[in-house]
Amino acid sequence: MVNKAAIGGFSAILVVAAVISVIAISSRSFNKPTASSQLATTVKSSVSVLCAPTSYKDACERTLTGAINDTSSAGDIIRAAVKVITTHVEAANEKANELHKLAKGPIDNDGFELCKELLVDAGDRLAAVLAEADNGHRLDDFQAWLSMVVSYRTNCLASIESEELNAEMATALRNATELTDNAIAIITAVSDLTKDLNLDLNATVAALTGRRLLNYPEWVPAADRKLLAARWNDQKLPPNAVVAKDGSGQFKTINDALNAMPETYRGRYVIYVKAGVYNEKVTVDKTKPNLLIYGDGPRKTLVTGRLNYAEGVGTFKTATFSVLAPGFIAKSIGFQNNAGPKGHQAVALRLNADAAVLYNCRIDGFQDSFYSQSGRHFVRNCVISGTIDFIFGDSQVVIQNSLIIVRRPMDNQQNTVTAHGKDTPHERTALVIQNCRIVPDQFLFPDRFKIASYLGRPWKQFSTTIVMESTIGDLIRPLGWMPWNGDFALDTLYYAEYNNRGPGSVTSGRVNWKGFHVINRKEAVRWTAGPLLAGVNWIPFAGVPHALTLIK
Repeated sequence: MVNKAAIGGFSAILVVAAVISVIAISSRSFNKPTASSQLATTVKSSVSVLCAPTSYKDACERTLTGAINDTSSAGDIIRAAVKVITTHVEAANEKANELHKLAKGPIDNDGFELCKELLVDAGDRLAAVLAEADNGHRLDDFQAWLSMVVSYRTNCLASIESEELNAEMATALRNATELTDNAIAIITAVSDLTKDLNLDLNATVAALTGRRLLNYPEWVPAADRKLLAARWNDQKLPPNAVVAKDGSGQFKTINDALNAMPETYRGRYVIYVKAGVYNEKVTVDKTKPNLLIYGDGPRKTLVTGRLNYAEGVGTFKTATFSVLAPGFIAKSIGFQNNAGPKGHQAVALRLNADAAVLYNCRIDGFQDSFYSQSGRHFVRNCVISGTIDFIFGDSQVVIQNSLIIVRRPMDNQQNTVTAHGKDTPHERTALVIQNCRIVPDQFLFPDRFKIASYLGRPWKQFSTTIVMESTIGDLIRPLGWMPWNGDFALDTLYYAEYNNRGPGSVTSGRVNWKGFHVINRKEAVRWTAGPLLAGVNWIPFAGVPHALTLIK
């Protein structure tokens, strides 16, 4: 199950452990001498305490032994842990380069290209944690970034078809994966505790150690927040660049506008794409953060393509539009992949980016339409259509107030709305559908009872998907959920439903898997955009309508 809180400093674990001990000993508020003494005692046996919540305890103890002492700051311990992970990621990248030379066929070649790209991204995420290691208020960011590191492993291996090469790559990634999952587990426990006890981590660290953590840096600059909040809902933002197929803008293609972006730009860069069909493959690379792109409406401004797996293209490369940079916002624009059901995997939109927002957009395809690959994503008032696993990935994503359209697949195929890819127990990833409508399209509607449709299936061992406060049409089979392969993941997944409506929402006939739950309101709140995405820190500044908790 995904934990509600985020990641923080390893030294803070010692602080909170000391607090627990003091609370257990006395109901009085602790003072500095008593707490410091307790902290020193805790430090001596801290490794076993710290590693208790982890899944890979031996690896945890090997990593932390010798790294913890009574003078270590939060930043010191974070840096020590992350540097070890970084070393293993670098070794895995070297192995990926070696194995790439042995790849045969276009799919595995594309797969290793993705692996190498993702391992570089993993290094970037780890570097970001190192750079902010002393900032104890970036707890949610740290946990999200480390979860992205684990998700890169999942997506890397999923892209390599050769069993032999896949097994070798999995071995190369094992240490980095286990150590990262351990770090998430430890800090999640601490962060949950600080929130449950209503502790101020900054004040607690200062009281016990004499050290004070840095202030939390806002995700978006103040000027940008004011601009978005004041103007976004009332009128179009003044663009830095205008794209128009008819030549009435500065550029005729989206790629030309992206290529013309300054190498460094402070604040939000805005591209306006006028109505038209743009048949181009677009990638917003990671050097272009804080981009806002908007069109004249999701049916008027369309970015389209038809690359697909059936024609020998790796899944990630089939994406019509890919985003690799943080802070991305899209509004009133459509993303399409028109390969059709015979194209098999064919992505319309791929988000490998943190803090991404989609509003009033369309994502249309068939199999694998929306690849919510990794990072934190908020999707509001959008339309998403497809057939098999058409909302998939290993991200933290909340899809809110949107229309989810199930299309007609090929004969003898079934439909699955979701396929979430959480692959280790402590990743903070989940796929949430909230206050949406799940309906058949006009071509599926007459045969909606003949063609089996399900809410989802477990792509990976700890697949986590929640459908709540939504209208579920009668196309969804009473079982609700579909196995991936036999009994794979049925005990370890977390699937949940809460307060849904419509003929497909009846839970009395649902699967009897250990991992399936009909949850109550308290549990449902944990999966809303506020707790899951740390949404209060960034979603309001996107200037779009949103709910950070339950709708009703």
